[in-house]
Amino acid sequence: MSQKARILIIEDEPKVVNLLREVLVGAGYEVSAAFTGENGIERAALDQPDLVILDIRLADSMDGYAVAGRLREFSEVPIIMLTGKAKEGDVLRGFEMGADDYIIKPFNSKELLMRICAILRRASRGSSVAPNDSEIVCDALRIDLARHKVSVDGREVHLTPTEYNLLHELAVHNNQVLLHEQILTAVWGAEYQNDVDYLRAYIHTLRQKIETDPNNPKLIQRCPGVGYVLVCKEITSDS
Repeated sequence: MSQKARILIIEDEPKVVNLLREVLVGAGYEVSAAFTGENGIERAALDQPDLVILDIRLADSMDGYAVAGRLREFSEVPIIMLTGKAKEGDVLRGFEMGADDYIIKPFNSKELLMRICAILRRASRGSSVAPNDSEIVCDALRIDLARHKVSVDGREVHLTPTEYNLLHELAVHNNQVLLHEQILTAVWGAEYQNDVDYLRAYIHTLRQKIETDPNNPKLIQRCPGVGYVLVCKEITSDS
């Protein structure tokens, strides 16, 4: 890369920060660190990093979930949550607050670098790809491909970049069943093609935002053991 990607670490354990810094600097990244949630938010606003690594358990008054929520108020920076928890509810909560990925401690350095590379590649791809059509309308769901805007019944819906990329992949293949592996490879990269639980968690958070009744989804439907399909009864696509 011609310019070093800048990574901000928000973590209250100096040993973990030092380990992360050593791994990331060795891989060619520019690294800064904050040891509290408040300081991390300030650093993110001032430095505008390319990616944030955020610990869920912080010693000050704000945990990682709260920090992620605050970051999403002013930034679309990709967030990797660093956690000792592996429960599905904790992962879902992280995605709901705007996280793009998660790594469980103790982490494998190669896996961490792989995921960072994949996220930065997705972010770069998302900002540079020009859509063939300007808009897709699926019943009450409207996707403005040119501006990366989504609305339901005229109400704008805020999606993280990863959520948007997932919806985009389903929308451009509307009424077609996409295999789990197809979706994971297209949205996250080949490194994620077997992470079906990961996809399921993202589908859950996306449904919360675009479905009238997320518990009885009409738009994003699951084909058990196969994949997902965006069901559109009325479709409009403008060139």
